[in-house]
Amino acid sequence: MEQLKLQPESVFDFFFQICEIPHGSKNEAQISAFLQNFGKELGYETIADEVGNVLIKKPAYPSYEDRKTIILQGHMDMVCDKRPDVEHDFTKDPIRTFVDGEWLKAQGTTLGADNGIGVAAAMAVLADKELKHGPVNCLFTIDEETGLTGAEMLTSEFLQGDILVNLDSEDEGEMFIGCAGGICNYAEFTHDWVAVPEGYFFLKVDINSLTGGHSGDDINKERANANKLMARFINRVAKKFDCYLCEISGGSLHNAIPRDASAVIAVPSADKESVRVEFNIFAAEIQNEFSATEPTARFTMQSTDAVANAIDRESAKKLLQSLQAVFNGVYAMSADMPGLVETSSNLASVKRVGENKLLVTASQRSSVESARDNVSDTVRAAFELGGAVVTTNGGYPGWKPNVKSEILKVACDTYKELFGADAKIKAIHAGLECGLFLEKAPGLDMISFGPTMRGVHSPDERLHIASTERWWRHLVALLENAPRK
Repeated sequence: MEQLKLQPESVFDFFFQICEIPHGSKNEAQISAFLQNFGKELGYETIADEVGNVLIKKPAYPSYEDRKTIILQGHMDMVCDKRPDVEHDFTKDPIRTFVDGEWLKAQGTTLGADNGIGVAAAMAVLADKELKHGPVNCLFTIDEETGLTGAEMLTSEFLQGDILVNLDSEDEGEMFIGCAGGICNYAEFTHDWVAVPEGYFFLKVDINSLTGGHSGDDINKERANANKLMARFINRVAKKFDCYLCEISGGSLHNAIPRDASAVIAVPSADKESVRVEFNIFAAEIQNEFSATEPTARFTMQSTDAVANAIDRESAKKLLQSLQAVFNGVYAMSADMPGLVETSSNLASVKRVGENKLLVTASQRSSVESARDNVSDTVRAAFELGGAVVTTNGGYPGWKPNVKSEILKVACDTYKELFGADAKIKAIHAGLECGLFLEKAPGLDMISFGPTMRGVHSPDERLHIASTERWWRHLVALLENAPRK
């Protein structure tokens, strides 16, 4: 891959190196080894735990030994998603990057700037012998995107410091001091197979090319959910026509708003044209409803090969009604921070997991633990009323804001000095590892900040180049002005 020369050069050079290494969630062995070798080649104390988390300790610059120890933290893994027409194997192929105006993008896949650019910035700090700072420990965690298991498995040895600066936020000039906690419900629907009678016509229904996005950051942007739309359409057909559901699937990642869904239905041959008309009406209605947020949405229905069996009628009805009934979207806004989503839920995926089983995954978030548990119970109830066996994971904690944070003051003061503008102080509805860090090391003073990114967790992911340069300058100034012990 041709190396692009972007500023700050050192940060982008390390990012492009990361793009060459497969590092999808739960496939971080190569990137972990790469970082371990990097630290050792620099001559710094480098520690790795049994799951692959890496800690590299850089001593203070001369005369800065009296500064508090800062932990710079980012996660190694990336969300692996691509457009359906793109050939890409995330287990071996490099991410192919290109510049589009002010943005760095990938060719039909996620870019991995979440959080590869944070890892790259920490590497640039480690590699630069001239940067002025106190003791810096660079912490790189695994598997943030699919369960925060790296952060969860950390021992206290990896969190020995006074301040933690998380490099995993997505709006330059915004200092994040809190985040949502999260939880997931997994609903297993069991069904029987029944024979489709003679004289039925089979149709494949596809809803795709929706905008999608991050189920935390983008949940308030009125984007359509492909799974909700599919259930809505098939329930509509079932009210008017004799209909069998043969198969259904949609979405993939628990933390991404689903962009695509697919189903196969069987209807009496005499009704096939009426069903096509119904689908065209439905597509037009949805395109009108979501005209501002789903300009690229595609709705297709085509004939397909006959299949012998379909999901039994009662099970299909319960599944589809559960999918339509289950809550999806913003559940509550924060009363403390105007504009912040407090509580939400995302109907993330529907997929076959056995001969006669379908698994539905829905993820819930909230900055208030009791509210998180309430919306989780609400989602669980909808699935259980539909006859599903529901498992709820243990979830992860949120991060309560501390407006009196010492490092927050440094961050805001240095931003003002550099750019002549006030940094914005915010909390984020997405989950960060900070809640788990605080649970393990309650005395940590924490902030999170990063360059501007858009389309995260989707093939539209892009990194704003100029904001990355500003963010790097800010990070350097923050380290130089770190509080004294």
